[in-house]
Amino acid sequence: MSELVPGGNLPLPSGTLTVRVPGPFDVCALVTDDDGRVRGDADFVFYNQPSAPGLRLDGDTLTLDPGRLRAGATRVTVVVGAAEPGTPLGRLPAPVLQVTDARGRPLARFAPARPRQETVLLLAEVYRRGGVWKLRALGQGYAEGLAGLARDFGVDVLEDTAPADTASDPDGFLALVNPARAAAGSPPVAFDARLASAAREHAARMADAGRLGAQDRDGVSLHQRVTAAGYAFLAVGEHLVSGPRTPAEFVSYCLRTDGARRTLRDPAFTHAALAHAPDLRGGIYWTAVWASPFTADGLARTAAEVVALTNRERAAAGLRPLAVDARLTTAAQAHCADMVARRFYSHTSPEGGRPWDRTAAAGSPLRTVGENIACGQRTAAEVVEGWMNSPGHRANILKPAFTHIGVGFAGGGPSGTYWTQLFGA
Repeated sequence: MSELVPGGNLPLPSGTLTVRVPGPFDVCALVTDDDGRVRGDADFVFYNQPSAPGLRLDGDTLTLDPGRLRAGATRVTVVVGAAEPGTPLGRLPAPVLQVTDARGRPLARFAPARPRQETVLLLAEVYRRGGVWKLRALGQGYAEGLAGLARDFGVDVLEDTAPADTASDPDGFLALVNPARAAAGSPPVAFDARLASAAREHAARMADAGRLGAQDRDGVSLHQRVTAAGYAFLAVGEHLVSGPRTPAEFVSYCLRTDGARRTLRDPAFTHAALAHAPDLRGGIYWTAVWASPFTADGLARTAAEVVALTNRERAAAGLRPLAVDARLTTAAQAHCADMVARRFYSHTSPEGGRPWDRTAAAGSPLRTVGENIACGQRTAAEVVEGWMNSPGHRANILKPAFTHIGVGFAGGGPSGTYWTQLFGA
């Protein structure tokens, strides 16, 4: 039996497989083509729709026969969430994936890092490559819930409740900022209750400490509060200010300052919220949070932009472009998610895994490997510029021998954003 790590894969025997995740979880599966999208709602297998061609769900167990999937299907993604809706997976035992063959013999086991505030976990995928079906461990947390995840895969799902309240504007904040955004050609932002919850907690902590700061005295950052509130973000920004007495004064201050004005007008943001808290001396501490949600399409666009900017730098140096490699991408994305989930920032994982270990676990045959990581940068342009201004990172980007690249990104953790470039030849 194989013990898999995130990004690790193994070939599967022909015939029926059993995939089980015991415990207080809901198990479901998404059947997709090469583009990662379902063809229709029938490709979403869950407790209310427990079967599809070649796939059946019975409690905590999926029975899968890859050869009997619908025509064109090349991937089945196994997803788990808490059996109690809305419960963060961090409150439950860590899920463990168990895979057996048609005779009941164990094939693989995967125990990912314990999730924290995520409510859904992309646990593994069964996929076809070169006519061979394989199993890949994922372990990627997803905070937007099952309905949000299903929509990212192309399923039309109606949620019972909508955590993002797009109509409310309790402080009159949006009425103040959206005209300023419109004047700059940016779309309006909507209020989000999850961002408001994070902003209230952070403003209160700053007021208690009597100082501004991206982290409180316990080391908890605003970005961690945002993800803990259930908002997984692709882009994030904030204003931390003391002094203004009203929302109008706060917005006026932001519009007078270059950096704050750029954040307020940034077209990347779709949601925002404002909160304030008084300190013991009568001062007021303000926190504004701006964000756009994490989606599969948004992640793909961000990664593609990093690749394009990297290849632009190589072209300027007279070097050939790097080709995107799916296995390097898987390893890079898994490392970003791991750094966020376990709050570390290093080329070496807490268990001692190095870049070449991760690429090998993802099934890459590439033998020459390089890695760039970064944290805190808000855009693809900003992170590539930072790498190019660092001699060691620049050397990886401009290494003539490299032929392939994979890019990962994850939001959360103390620094807000985490980036990984994996190079191979």
